[in-house]
Amino acid sequence: MEFLLQPWPWYVAGPIIAFVMFLLLYFGGRFGFSSNLRTMCTIAGAGKYADFFKFDWKSQRWNLVFVLGAILGGLIAAQFLMPQETLDLNPTTISALQELGFQDAGQQYLPNEIFGTTALSSTKGLFILIFGGFLVGFGTRYAGGCTSGHAISGLSNLQVPSLIAVIGFFIGGLIMTHLILPIIF
Repeated sequence: MEFLLQPWPWYVAGPIIAFVMFLLLYFGGRFGFSSNLRTMCTIAGAGKYADFFKFDWKSQRWNLVFVLGAILGGLIAAQFLMPQETLDLNPTTISALQELGFQDAGQQYLPNEIFGTTALSSTKGLFILIFGGFLVGFGTRYAGGCTSGHAISGLSNLQVPSLIAVIGFFIGGLIMTHLILPIIF
């Protein structure tokens, strides 16, 4: 059981991801989380308003099981497999996070300033969630898929657009981390 409480090393997690990708490619499936949102919108009737949502969603039922598994897996990991020890962060990182307003930097895996219920009840927290969700949704549609779809599925299929998208995701992440996040917090 102790093995489950630690992050899995790359030589365990990597082959599992590769095996899942092999199965998906073999059976004609595509891996990506954003396609599930399209499926759910289609089920809800969005096809009446946009042609993008007019497709046979029943062929994507397996992908909805994937969403359910991700939700249940996250719940199980957060409730039962979360390590109890604190993070071993560099003191410079801790002071930088404290300057940004993270009071308990290094004391817990999920900072209350972002994941706590008080963040959801503040105007700033709600704005960040709504605006961030809009940007993620827009970016996912504009890029033709999400990070998991491009980085795992697209790159394993040697698709150049996925390589370009993944490079863009990394550049966007660096810009967010080093330029925008300090302004927000």
